[in-house]
Amino acid sequence: MLAKVSSCAVIGLDGELVEVEVDISSGLPAFTIVGLPDTAVQEAKERVRSAIRNCGLTFPQKRITVNLAPADIRKEGPAYDLPIAIGILGASEQVRADVSSGLFLGELSLDGQVRHTHGILPMAALARERGIGRVFVPEADGREAALIDGVEIIPVASLGQLAAHLQGLAAIAPFDREAAAPPTTEVLWEGVDFCHIKGQEHVKRALEVAAAGGHNVVMSGPPGAGKTLLARALPSILPSMANEEALEVTKVYSVSGLLPSDRPLITQRPFRAPHHTISHAGLVGGGRQPRPGEISLSQHGML
Repeated sequence: MLAKVSSCAVIGLDGELVEVEVDISSGLPAFTIVGLPDTAVQEAKERVRSAIRNCGLTFPQKRITVNLAPADIRKEGPAYDLPIAIGILGASEQVRADVSSGLFLGELSLDGQVRHTHGILPMAALARERGIGRVFVPEADGREAALIDGVEIIPVASLGQLAAHLQGLAAIAPFDREAAAPPTTEVLWEGVDFCHIKGQEHVKRALEVAAAGGHNVVMSGPPGAGKTLLARALPSILPSMANEEALEVTKVYSVSGLLPSDRPLITQRPFRAPHHTISHAGLVGGGRQPRPGEISLSQHGML
């Protein structure tokens, strides 16, 4: 039997819809994943097999073929564990439910728990763009995914819990955005504050002009003159980020895996200080699978 489940890949900073097709047929037991998977996706075979068994479900001893479409996009990371598992349960008729209106994301542990996954924010944004009304994400990433309005976020703790939800046995409550909303009070600046710097009036004046007009600054002087301290204090006088800017910065850090688990939305302008020996790819970004560099990580902030 054939089952289809929607998932998502991250290409650069944007999400790309991926359809996970699972076919179970008669023959010698085998588990094959095609569609340009990397090593982490290939290893999903062992994680999915153990997760299904340890959740009290049955892993079919038949020929299983998983296709990640479109096949010309490189698939990497463990975010496909959950949709592959749901596809196997659907194809083996252990879970009979319509999953066409949902997007499934998450890494599985061997006991069936759903773990944190990088890049949840751009994936949830893609669901809204494509008109997908429901996104199933790891419970730890519920607050991050809920930053995207117009999409129902279902936080999943385990594969067994999700299977019971899809069969209508025990519904999972959608993520409550109002209960998890951040406080409306202004967040205090964390780091060096511009007002704490004594002296250097001419340099402070130049930095104020640069902050007001968005100009570049070159500071020259002997070691210990205060260049680094002044540079680290510059973000404290920049205006607060608008909500659109904060979401854009958070998306970059989510893809890079640098988003703090206790702070799903970055509200302070980033400060990046790469070493002068940094590589071209580390500064600009890139690679076989494009990853943000220091220039992208300093978006709406200071490099």
